[in-house]
Amino acid sequence: MTGIIRNVGTTLALLCAFLVLRADAGQLVSPAEREWAKKAVAEEKTLSVPAGKNTVAVLYFRNGTGDPSLDPMRKGIPLLLVTDLSGVPGLSVIERTRLQALTEETSLGASGLVEAGTAPRVGKLLGARWLVGGEIGRRIPTRIDLTSNVADVPTGTATGKTSAGGEIERLFEVEKDLLFGVLKLLDVKVTPEEEQRLRKPCSQSAAALAALFLGVDAGDRGDLDKAEGYYRKALQIDPGVCIASDALKEIESVRASGPAAGKRSRQLLKTLRDGTSLTDSLTTEEPLLRGGKPLDIPLRQRGAN
Repeated sequence: MTGIIRNVGTTLALLCAFLVLRADAGQLVSPAEREWAKKAVAEEKTLSVPAGKNTVAVLYFRNGTGDPSLDPMRKGIPLLLVTDLSGVPGLSVIERTRLQALTEETSLGASGLVEAGTAPRVGKLLGARWLVGGEIGRRIPTRIDLTSNVADVPTGTATGKTSAGGEIERLFEVEKDLLFGVLKLLDVKVTPEEEQRLRKPCSQSAAALAALFLGVDAGDRGDLDKAEGYYRKALQIDPGVCIASDALKEIESVRASGPAAGKRSRQLLKTLRDGTSLTDSLTTEEPLLRGGKPLDIPLRQRGAN
């Protein structure tokens, strides 16, 4: 009887943790998500490969250009894909922050095209049936080329690759072409009405998207001031840019929760600066190339806190 009660208690605790993660879903990694990541890694041997579910996780992309100014796209492109895939009926998409929490907790390089050998482990830890990985390439300075593949976690095999490319100023169109290539690999069909909705871009401004990507990375590094600045810049460039308004509200909510939240952010930032976690952290501060030159996002003096 005691064992049954203990099992029920454990199940309820996991359910509560899941509900907390869903309620707090946003762009800042929550304490609940970090606890989940620790638990997932600690109990990795007991986790099973999900089967028969359309649960998808999008990993950070690999920057294959050799140009660090494009590093923000490593999280930015997956962010757009997660946002789009979340609107596809029948798909359950793992929150980006859950991947970030797992990346912080492990030395696992959760980025790039999915390799057959690593797919089962990453999929089990994330609870994903499918893994979407990708790489950023560039033939000429003004162009962006994206390649993605999908791995079937239970079998550990890749279903194939898809690619899309175009002028970096038309990044929003390139991402949409990649999205529909990924849906084809997932064997997911959408109606004409759904396709029309999914074609709606997060923003048609490359500058707004660049600021958005920088805001996400700053938030991951615990620098809420910079994250806020980048999100506000994104909205200044394009008031309709996706995610930014909600991300600002999330930052305000964290700050309003009191000194404890600020302390957590400072501790995280110190950990990152000491190099004790985050194998996939992005360090470039003023990136994204536009016609071969750094994009102008003059929010603060370099090095300002």
